[in-house]
Amino acid sequence: MTHDPAPERPDAAPGDPAPEASAPGGTTPEASEPEWWDDPALPWKHKPGRADIICMSAMSVVAVYALVMLPLRPIILGLAPHLLGSLGYRTGLVLVGALAAIGDRWWPLVLVIGSLMAMKFDWVYWWAGKLWGRNIMDVWSANKSPRTQRRWEKIWNGARRFETLAIFVTFLPIPIPAGVVYAALGAAGTKLWKFLAVCFGSALVTTAGYMALGYWIGEPAVQVVDTYGRYLWYLSIAILVGMFAVFWYRQRKGDAAGAAPRPRP
Repeated sequence: MTHDPAPERPDAAPGDPAPEASAPGGTTPEASEPEWWDDPALPWKHKPGRADIICMSAMSVVAVYALVMLPLRPIILGLAPHLLGSLGYRTGLVLVGALAAIGDRWWPLVLVIGSLMAMKFDWVYWWAGKLWGRNIMDVWSANKSPRTQRRWEKIWNGARRFETLAIFVTFLPIPIPAGVVYAALGAAGTKLWKFLAVCFGSALVTTAGYMALGYWIGEPAVQVVDTYGRYLWYLSIAILVGMFAVFWYRQRKGDAAGAAPRPRP
């Protein structure tokens, strides 16, 4: 059996390329644009569901809260140390302990509330690890130095191995990224009730320790804070200026990187 050749275009000149085949439906095949959620800067590898959106929104709230509290903490420490201690901040807890040494009776309430508030956002990072696994740490460490990435890798693996001890260490004044530890435990399958129970126990022990330190220091700590209160507004302003300076520097650095010439493909 022979096949008839395809009919020639009436206006085609000899040597002209043949027309491209059309995709089904009469459309030419084109590279599909990636969806908004298909971004390496996001922790999910699929279209996000309701839980993904809620968890990411909660993490954004945590970040905003931390930024807002950064310049406010010096002011609250000078004006309302019981409030700062009840929010779980160590400086406030130490000062409440010092006030207890000179007769203040509110320290038991601050001890309980401060312990609860010290772990107020821990579940968010546990949930992030449960939802996205290792992807969330990869997103956090994407712009970090290789040394930091290796350190976080060890922390991630160590948290999964030591679990309870790893949680307790995050409540100590040690520069360990608590979010990485909690996400690792969520990814490892640690039960939420167990995670929260260990967090509360660790928070209660360390909160009592900070207050005991303040009680041991006693009145000198109160006098230091009284003196510090005269300058707390200046410190808060300095923190705000520093925050804006860091933001401006990073923005400028990012613009310069975007404007840098790139090699042609």
